[in-house]
Amino acid sequence: MKLATYQAEGGERIGAITPDGQFVVDLRAAANGVNQGVLSSMLALIEGGEAALDLARAITEKASRTGDHQQPLSETKLLAPIPVPPQIRDFSVFPGHVRAAPVGMQKLAAQLRGNPVPDVRPASDVPPVYRQQPIYYITNRFSVIGPDETVKWPAYSACMDFELELAAVLWKGGKDINRKNAASHIFGYTIYNDFSARDTQLTEMQGMLGPAKGKSFDMGNAMGPWIVTRDEVPDVRALKASVRINGETFVSGACSDMLHDFEDMIVYVSRDETLHAGEIFGSGTLGGGCGLEHFHFLSRGDFVELEFETIGVLRHTIG
Repeated sequence: MKLATYQAEGGERIGAITPDGQFVVDLRAAANGVNQGVLSSMLALIEGGEAALDLARAITEKASRTGDHQQPLSETKLLAPIPVPPQIRDFSVFPGHVRAAPVGMQKLAAQLRGNPVPDVRPASDVPPVYRQQPIYYITNRFSVIGPDETVKWPAYSACMDFELELAAVLWKGGKDINRKNAASHIFGYTIYNDFSARDTQLTEMQGMLGPAKGKSFDMGNAMGPWIVTRDEVPDVRALKASVRINGETFVSGACSDMLHDFEDMIVYVSRDETLHAGEIFGSGTLGGGCGLEHFHFLSRGDFVELEFETIGVLRHTIG
């Protein structure tokens, strides 16, 4: 099931995409007054648990048969699935990116100093800590945007980049979650473009505290176009993905080589720490899935498309 948040008269609404992908069902309107509280927002639906999702499914099936309470998807302004999530944690679990990103940073550092770009190669393996545990940082949950936006280029940066990521949306809260139950805490998946100001990131990470303004700027966390529920994605590692820039395929990849899966992340983060419904766990960049790894940065006016099979396509223009 594909669930979206969209702009309507009077504010935000949540809807389900019909099986043919042509229409959005207004779940709250189609409920005809039944349990509308759990259909007031995506976060309310997630917090409503199995009963709320079953209700949404039943409403969608009926509306798909009758054609009621639908509007064309092509005429619908989609927003981020959860416009203000309770938390965003972004991980780094793809070895290709972990190995290649530092090489890109070395090249960028040389270029910014006016030196020749060195011919350096990725390390043969990731640092051991990346295999020992999931590595992540917390980013700005208020800087989230949805699909088809023009992303504002931060004035302080000259090196804008995209990042091809999958994100899990948490269903249930809790702490000290064990591996056996971890999957039940995943509501579904969406696409995440972690836009990055690489020159700023290069400078500030010398402080050993992780990215700040290199990641946290308005419109920096792009998500969508919707959430695909977990039952539609039986094997995350089997997903294939790609990036297109201005209509040309820039890179293709897959999730098969994750060092840690989302269940591992949930187990690790929940140790003596309470997780909440609606939190976003970003996978980190797939190997080859950003410009830094290819030493190719975005230009103003570029049209960037991230695609994951089964999930969909997330599109943005660089302003």
